[in-house]
Amino acid sequence: MGKYFGTDGFRGEANVTLTVEHAYRVGRFLGWYFGQNHRARVVIGKDTRRSSYMFEYSLVAGLTASGADAYLLHVTSTPSVSYVVRTEEFDCGIMISASHNPYYDNGIKLINAGGYKMEAEVEAKIEAYLDGEAGEIPFAKRENIGRTVDYAIGRNRYIGYLISLATRSFKKVRVGLDLANGSATTIAKGVFDALGAKTYVISNEPDGTNINAGCGSTHIERLQRYVVENGLDVGFAYDGDADRCMAVDEKGNLVDGDKIMYLCGVYMKKHGELNHNTVVTTIMSNLGLYKAFDRAGIRYEKTKVGDKYVYENMMANGYSIGGEQSGHIIFSKHATTGDGVLTSLKVMEVMLESKEPLSELLKDIVIYPQVLKNVRVADKKQVREDEDVKAAIAAAEAVLGDNGRILVRESGTEPVMRVMAEAASNEVCHQHVDQIIDVIRKKGYITEK
Repeated sequence: MGKYFGTDGFRGEANVTLTVEHAYRVGRFLGWYFGQNHRARVVIGKDTRRSSYMFEYSLVAGLTASGADAYLLHVTSTPSVSYVVRTEEFDCGIMISASHNPYYDNGIKLINAGGYKMEAEVEAKIEAYLDGEAGEIPFAKRENIGRTVDYAIGRNRYIGYLISLATRSFKKVRVGLDLANGSATTIAKGVFDALGAKTYVISNEPDGTNINAGCGSTHIERLQRYVVENGLDVGFAYDGDADRCMAVDEKGNLVDGDKIMYLCGVYMKKHGELNHNTVVTTIMSNLGLYKAFDRAGIRYEKTKVGDKYVYENMMANGYSIGGEQSGHIIFSKHATTGDGVLTSLKVMEVMLESKEPLSELLKDIVIYPQVLKNVRVADKKQVREDEDVKAAIAAAEAVLGDNGRILVRESGTEPVMRVMAEAASNEVCHQHVDQIIDVIRKKGYITEK
């Protein structure tokens, strides 16, 4: 990770740690960097946060001042930006979003011409420019000044692409969608309606401050109640920029990213579509997923947390599916990043072909209780390297043996250590997590800010 760019772009509180000046200078650099041999073309999408409009205008000012043309998708999803970049020959894409974070945060996600997360070396050059270490960039003049283009048609082409991927009609299926008052409000319902579903929608009235607020994939309980109360067949919840998907079965049970990977992995294996018989996961995936894969005869890989690392592993080895417990699922045949709406279409495909309810399709996977607690610390590296903390982790691992696991890792976007345990019961999980956090606290690493 760099000084500004973490595992998922440059993220922070709007006009506090991520300011309009930052956005303007990012635009200035990108317009110059990609425009050294031709007029650069950059496509921009945003979510529904109040500050997203401010950052959009700042980025556009920077891009056009450096001579680039800026194409605006307006409110759209991260995967739609990725799709448009790679299919319409843009030099790069920018998504303005802080994903699942609260409305007062925002972020700048950079996507390269192939539709992937921007290379670390380019982000490092941007950081050097932000810190005044790379010299000044000349302003474009006269006819060389860039222009701004309304490009809502790009989002519409993405919607058409999603519709084209469905293998059968959704007619008579009762589907609930929680749109998180975010990017999915411009995409998801139109897709499901076009495919014939009886679509019921909640959290679809964004006002700039209610994105992810008690709704969406990070607050799945609202959709769980809604599915049961309305007798729906299935529900899908997205995050702020719609690159994640969580599902709810007809009984109101949570179907997280691990269960979705199991469901789709088994289905793809059955149809000869599971390349190298392998699913790519991260270290946060549940032990129950791996035991279910073992029973199904499916191999798996484990990467660092972040769909960026999942996709890198998939591309390096030719795998067809991978993802995160949090709902970032990548289907490499169709996309280069996690795509919440695409994921829900894939779950629908499995349900419709099997003609079984989602709860029945998932009866063979048993998820271990998992407790995750975040502690804000002054120095993540000190915590990671502390011998007493290591000893506490080793002691917990020894007690759990093959019946659970411990994971202590650094957040990629915050000054936070994440302490997680999986075991036979929540009580055992809490016991081990709290013991490790007590050691971190006694060593004086925990801070309130």
